Amino acid sequence: MRLLILSDIHANLTALDAVLACARNEAPCDRTACLGDLVGYGPDPNEVIARLKDLGAVIIRGNHDKVSCGLEEPEGFNPAARTAALWTRDRLTPENREYLRGMPRGPLRMEGVELVHGASHDEDEYVFSPAQALEGLLDAPVPVTFFGHTHVQGGFVLRDDQVEVLYPRVPSEENFSPLKLEPGMRYLVNPGSVGQPRDGDARAAFVIADLGAQQLEFGRAAYDIALVQERMTDAGLPAALIQRLAIGR
Repeated sequence: MRLLILSDIHANLTALDAVLACARNEAPCDRTACLGDLVGYGPDPNEVIARLKDLGAVIIRGNHDKVSCGLEEPEGFNPAARTAALWTRDRLTPENREYLRGMPRGPLRMEGVELVHGASHDEDEYVFSPAQALEGLLDAPVPVTFFGHTHVQGGFVLRDDQVEVLYPRVPSEENFSPLKLEPGMRYLVNPGSVGQPRDGDARAAFVIADLGAQQLEFGRAAYDIALVQERMTDAGLPAALIQRLAIGR
């Protein structure tokens, strides 16, 4: 079983299509999962939702999905994120607004792995450090949990009661960096952000999980960032969101 794991697409259809093409070129995946934040920030909310529907993806909700469909208000969002969320809310079709409202929250079990947006105990918590990862690793009901929300590709592994940080580095001339899963370990893995990476690599990020081979492939896909920036400018989205796409921050 090969799973394509996506997260934080943030209404960036160009990046999503680049990831899907890159994954197809590697080898076909049996199923696709998304860890939330389909929308927010980017210019293509309805188009991204349509693409994921066509894929039959298994999806859990993220914080931007909740705000953009009106389940929550953007009280904790910074000004740029708030502006983009309210812009998205105004442009979602009624059908897609209801689709977002009906998405399940994590954790959600799929093919022997667990899916969460932020943390297992709190879907809105950011997990950046080993200390923050420890609770989820100790309580994990399965060897591999996938999480998003931070927009940073990598994660954590619990080995001999110590939490180690995973630092995947996909070379600029490559698309994939492999990680062999070790028996008896617990993994908390972030595929990174498709639509707005924040780990210093502007390429769209994702993971292919080959459960039969017990291996992960951390992936990066280059895409036409300038094209997306142009659409964001035309839509009147905040300049800070437009500029950060090119630097991956």
